[in-house]
Amino acid sequence: MRMNYLKLAGMNRRSFLRNSVAVAAVPLATPPTVQAQNALDAKPFSLDYAPHFGMFKAPAGGDLVKQLEWAHAQGFRSWEDNQMANRSQDDQLRIAAAMERLNMRMGVFVCNFGTAFGKSSFTGGKKEHMNNFLADLKKSVEVSKRVNAKWMTVVLGNLQQNLRIGYQHANAIEMLRRGAEVLEPHALTMVMEPLNFRDHSGMYLERSDHAFMLCKAVQSPSVKILFDIYHQAATEGNIIQNINHCWDEIAYFQVGDNPGRKEPGTGEVNYQKVFAHIRKREFQGILGMEHGNSKGGADGAQAVITAYRAADID
Repeated sequence: MRMNYLKLAGMNRRSFLRNSVAVAAVPLATPPTVQAQNALDAKPFSLDYAPHFGMFKAPAGGDLVKQLEWAHAQGFRSWEDNQMANRSQDDQLRIAAAMERLNMRMGVFVCNFGTAFGKSSFTGGKKEHMNNFLADLKKSVEVSKRVNAKWMTVVLGNLQQNLRIGYQHANAIEMLRRGAEVLEPHALTMVMEPLNFRDHSGMYLERSDHAFMLCKAVQSPSVKILFDIYHQAATEGNIIQNINHCWDEIAYFQVGDNPGRKEPGTGEVNYQKVFAHIRKREFQGILGMEHGNSKGGADGAQAVITAYRAADID
């Protein structure tokens, strides 16, 4: 009996070893990477935040469509691209096709680089500036059609140092009215962006109340405010109060913490409260993520997503 038991035990041991080798030969399921798991778990944000090209280049690669797809997998449903008007038509159409497939909205692009910086383009009353601006808008109408955009950023140039401010206001209002005539038939909107005095000294438009006045003077659905929270935190503070004052004329928001112009949570702005207020007011538009990443590489991309998830809570 003892010998039979040992013989049986030996046979069982050999069977066990053979079975173990067979099991080991079958590849185990590879656990998902952190990024893949995040993509599986991602859900759309409560507000419609729009990243831009380059923000997620490290994990997604250099291809523009791959960046769109990667961002969509993280829960983003809109996109913005300041340089869209300067891209080739092939790139514009390729981007638009990808966004349509992903059901993503197109945010702003800059419509007037030629008259935006370094010139008294809106305030000086010069015919050449008016002609250049209207030509840029007509080009931007065609870009908007190709990429399914509804909004475009307009920057109102520099102050005219040797001209009374009342005349400058009149010149800017006239230019905006003429621009509105180009956009209104296409149901497009240029959103005026006040820029802070620290980063862009000498600009005509710095404050939200000034932009609000211009909207009321022009009286057109094609001229509204781009309320950039980073710029207004630096220029005037009182973010929520000024949002309330300007609410009827705000068509678009942009985000960036101050100081530093990086993702929420890297500066002094309480973005949880700001986003909660915008959500409470039932804003249906886009909040462009016009800022840099506080960290480099894939870790920096993940830090941006983590920051928006933390600030987006109800």
